[in-house]
Amino acid sequence: MKFRSAIHVNGFLVLLAWLVLTVLLGGGAILGFVAAKQNDNVPALIGAVIATVLVVVLLLAATGLTTVNPNEAKVVQFFGRYVGSVSTPGFYSVLPLTDRKSISLRVRNFETQKLKVNDADGNPVEIATVVVYRVVDSFKAAFAVDDYEEYVATQSEAAVRHLATTHPYDAHDDDRTSLRDGAEVAEELTVELRDRTDLAGIEVIEARITHLAYAPEIAQAMLVRQQASQVVAARAQIVEGAVGMVGLALERLAQQGMVELDEERKASMVSNLLVVLCGDRPTQPVVNAGSLY
Repeated sequence: MKFRSAIHVNGFLVLLAWLVLTVLLGGGAILGFVAAKQNDNVPALIGAVIATVLVVVLLLAATGLTTVNPNEAKVVQFFGRYVGSVSTPGFYSVLPLTDRKSISLRVRNFETQKLKVNDADGNPVEIATVVVYRVVDSFKAAFAVDDYEEYVATQSEAAVRHLATTHPYDAHDDDRTSLRDGAEVAEELTVELRDRTDLAGIEVIEARITHLAYAPEIAQAMLVRQQASQVVAARAQIVEGAVGMVGLALERLAQQGMVELDEERKASMVSNLLVVLCGDRPTQPVVNAGSLY
């Protein structure tokens, strides 16, 4: 079975017909009462039959009246059999003697708890996500799973755990995607959740990581490691810039012919410039008051 639209008519038309039948019922009752007073049994019997039939029809018609709110679907069942769904907001009359279950079609947010898992490098991390979803198939949401909200929650936690175990917290190689790469990880998590929740008639609109941190027992050690990596990266950039500046200085001196330096003096000049440019403390210059040699 799959989703289909249930047969439904305008509820106000049914109410109007109900009022007409009520008038006929009242007329039949009056006719029977008058005939009974005149000892005319045939009209009384006919009036009683008409009144009885109309009462049954009115009661049956009343059981089919239902209201569908905006962003809501009514799943209609007739003695356990799926009849269809009504998703258009309004006041309707459906098949009498049916059960109607409301399924919300509104966009919902679900935030997972902080899960403690090991990343791809084996480091324990804490991770949490928020999932934005909505029901697009009321039949699947009502009958494919026991509770679609609980199903989304369980599948979200499973997807987050799988995501955390397949990516490292920090990628030290350029060809690896880390959990800190927000856009790529969010897209991967969204695609996986869509595949997992399609069975329940759920459309996952977006899934993003809201909390990501190392577990407390290794957080301090990893902080030191991150700081060391940043220091090394900064030093590497400083050295690269210093080498370029030294090369530029030697090239400009040679072009302008300001001074001629042998290889030993060039090496000494390079050493001094690198110390000045790469040092983390202010240097103290030494002024040479004599000759160059």
